[in-house]
Amino acid sequence: MGGQGHVDLFNLLPLAEVQVTSVCDVNREGPGYISWDWMEGKEAKVGGREPARRLVDEHYTRTKGAAQYRSCRAYADYRDLLNREDVDAVVVATPDHTHAVIVMEALKRRKHVYCEKPLAYTVREARMLTEAARRAGVATQLGNQGQATEQARLTQEIIMDGAIGPVRKVYVNLGVRFWDAPASGHRPADTPPVPEGLDWDLWLGPAPERPYHPAYHPWRWRDWGDFGTGPLGDMGCHILSTVFKALKLRHPISVEAECTEIGPEVYPRRFKVEYAFPARGDMPPVTLIWCDEGYTPPVPPELEPGRRLGSPLYIGDNGTLMDYLLIPESRRKAYGEPPKVLPRSRGQYQEWIDACRGGAPAGSDFVSHSGLLTETPLLGNIAMRTGKKLQWDGPNLRITNDEGANQYLHRTYRQGWTL
Repeated sequence: MGGQGHVDLFNLLPLAEVQVTSVCDVNREGPGYISWDWMEGKEAKVGGREPARRLVDEHYTRTKGAAQYRSCRAYADYRDLLNREDVDAVVVATPDHTHAVIVMEALKRRKHVYCEKPLAYTVREARMLTEAARRAGVATQLGNQGQATEQARLTQEIIMDGAIGPVRKVYVNLGVRFWDAPASGHRPADTPPVPEGLDWDLWLGPAPERPYHPAYHPWRWRDWGDFGTGPLGDMGCHILSTVFKALKLRHPISVEAECTEIGPEVYPRRFKVEYAFPARGDMPPVTLIWCDEGYTPPVPPELEPGRRLGSPLYIGDNGTLMDYLLIPESRRKAYGEPPKVLPRSRGQYQEWIDACRGGAPAGSDFVSHSGLLTETPLLGNIAMRTGKKLQWDGPNLRITNDEGANQYLHRTYRQGWTL
């Protein structure tokens, strides 16, 4: 129940089909959480299980009346919640390193699951969760909200309509992150006391043990290799979702990266990753190039002078699509809009709730889309770590040209933690 956990809560509370019965966080209450509600800005917020519990109680008291509502329970340990609460569905919005253990426990109990991106911390975790969701037969959804937008559907429909011809190359263009990188690539030397109300051992979960420091919690964890999945893991499942759907991508067959390191325990901020995907039916092989801070795609000749370079860039034999817009503007106007052949979304959260209630799978269902999607940015992180072009046998979950690199597909959990 940090910044993103509260965003999820705000979106679920108004839904008539939903009642929030319980919340969970290893932190009772504390400051320093960054609001991800861009309408409010990025000021620090108070987070934790008690603020969330109060928010739920206040909402239902106001909207339903106290006589109609049993008050929300708050837990420190997700296992206690799942052991004591007869819930239908759970939302997981913890740091990346604890996604898999919590999601797996919920799937084993056949609970519907919404998990913030990326689905997992390691490639093997992502594959195991995909298969567990398949066995459980429950409704799942990844928190990559852009997949539910109108723009995502327009992109797919323009490409389906053949407006730019066969696509052979895609560029993703990312800039500077809004959060500051760690001051160095080394762990802090000091060991301040754990804030009152924070269970640091539970926060670590399956990750290797280390002392508490505010450099990791409440929200700077994503740059640290033991906890986050770096800039690529942060945005990969958002941006690549529509690319995967529009081009019917599955497993890449190779991945390579170049980057500048800023320390032994943190992810690089300046990097480029290149994936090769094979032909799919009548669609040709495609190269996907992720250009992060410090790297920029070549400017398409169709782009008007002075116009900002957008992303992603789909380079087709007969034209270029920049995000969901044909370029140049004259081409976009002449083309108009593609035939609307895809169903429109009722919204990221409503998709999941509809699926929980027996409707069609949500747009970022683990089994059909987001499990495989999550593997792709995590493979890029391995390529950055090894500095080699890696040949990938996706169906068999194996790097074929570097046996040693396979160790990075998963990690050893701390004693007492299993998947």
